[in-house]
Amino acid sequence: MAPSYPDLTTFKALSFDCYGTLIDWETGLQKSLYPLISQLPANHPLKTDPPTKAMVRLDDIIKEHQQRTPTLPYNEMLVMSLSDLAHEAGISVPDSVSEPFGNSVGTWGAFPDTVAGLQKLAKHYKLIILSNVDNANITATVEKQLAPARFDAVYTAQDIGSYKPSHANFEYLFAHAKDELGIDWTQGNLLHVARSLTADHVPAKELGLRSVWISRGGEKKDGEGVGGSLDKLKDKVGNEWRFDTIGAFADEVERQFAAKKS
Repeated sequence: MAPSYPDLTTFKALSFDCYGTLIDWETGLQKSLYPLISQLPANHPLKTDPPTKAMVRLDDIIKEHQQRTPTLPYNEMLVMSLSDLAHEAGISVPDSVSEPFGNSVGTWGAFPDTVAGLQKLAKHYKLIILSNVDNANITATVEKQLAPARFDAVYTAQDIGSYKPSHANFEYLFAHAKDELGIDWTQGNLLHVARSLTADHVPAKELGLRSVWISRGGEKKDGEGVGGSLDKLKDKVGNEWRFDTIGAFADEVERQFAAKKS
């Protein structure tokens, strides 16, 4: 029997996390980390343990910097975090590796279902991005990786001066969506769509913002990646919908709108 989902037709806008939700962040990051990991000896833990270990450790370092220096743009933070990871591993990172690393984010590809799913969703809602990255990378992503899908607004950590899960990022979203797009989240107009439990769904529940979890395997013990553990966070998140992909979410939205018309 197909699952029964709460009504999705009452919302006027969707706010998306971008990397990990629309863009294949983990694959892109692992590829970008390869020049560093390839320097490690064969028996090094970051090389012998699951390939996600280096990515998870880098993400932990990034989060530490986000708390200490919330106004530092994400591309600069990536370079700094890569240097820290290399220092921990006892290797050096040449400029030819570190300098392009910060701007590699804008080259990472979308999941296969993303663009077509966004085009379906755009028929029913305004689309907004709320991302932790810098303006240069998000511009490259929107213009190259997510085209021809288009967004009504894009808000970044660089604009806001802090990083999710800070409530300040969501408060910025609420204020600007209302002023610029006429979307009032207090009236139930806005639905948040994201992969990360820690960066998105925890603060969404804290603020009372309804949300959709695009889990992309994160509901499974071996698929958690860097989005946080559902087992550990199940009491701190309140997403009412879960879909494997943006494509599956878009298909359910289309089904519900079609059923409402019939």
